[in-house]
Amino acid sequence: MTEEKSNKLNSILKDLKSFVIAFSGGVDSSFLVYRAGSITNLKMAAVTLRTPYIPTREINEAIEFTKAHGLNHKILDLPFPEIIRHNPVERCYLCKKILFTRISEFALENGYRYIIDGTNADDTLTLRPGLKALKELSVRSPLAEAGITKNEIREFLLKEDLEIWDKPSMACLLTRIPYDTEVSEGMLRMIENAEGYLLEKGYPGTRVRVHNDIARIECMPGYLEKIIKDPERELIVNNLKEIGFRYISLDLEGYKSGSMDHGIKKR
Repeated sequence: MTEEKSNKLNSILKDLKSFVIAFSGGVDSSFLVYRAGSITNLKMAAVTLRTPYIPTREINEAIEFTKAHGLNHKILDLPFPEIIRHNPVERCYLCKKILFTRISEFALENGYRYIIDGTNADDTLTLRPGLKALKELSVRSPLAEAGITKNEIREFLLKEDLEIWDKPSMACLLTRIPYDTEVSEGMLRMIENAEGYLLEKGYPGTRVRVHNDIARIECMPGYLEKIIKDPERELIVNNLKEIGFRYISLDLEGYKSGSMDHGIKKR
């Protein structure tokens, strides 16, 4: 990250003075919370929304991060919004509108002037329907405004010796389910348990996409050959079947961000 970008980010945060950070526990929002926490005379709170489709591991890691750095952190519980129960194509927009409306209510109730989030400069170059909701709700994105990219964020965190520097991206669990599919709590827990198990077995960032009773595993680069040759492969398969999947498949293309979006882009 250049000194110019770093200074610009500091300037934006100082100008805002009073704000709530939407804190998912991911790399980008963690960096933003950490940086804001290092600036004096700011009125700042990191707010994490706990919903059934956010992995519990993400919530716990958000709590641990803020506690380790002495940062003001609040957890807001939100039930599953029925408007996205059937995972509609516009899910991301609808979800962001609901989540950030709740954060806005918190900010208003507690005297914070602005809402900011961890959208970075790379995010503005890809298909992200949720950004429309953020714009409608006047949410600021200081990282994007300062032109800071994902790689620059990771480089900074590495220099600061923060363990999260190489943490894989973790989108909400609804991204593992085909659009126009009714989502159940049981389905979400199956996905969460399967991905948590694969993480324990040494496959960070793995996605388990659900197609009826089929689990389609997408591994991060470098892990395809490992899982194929894994001496515990049969144990992995059996464990995922115990979780509730009937068939276990390995996607030879590996992890693809937004792989469930491919079908809808042609509509």
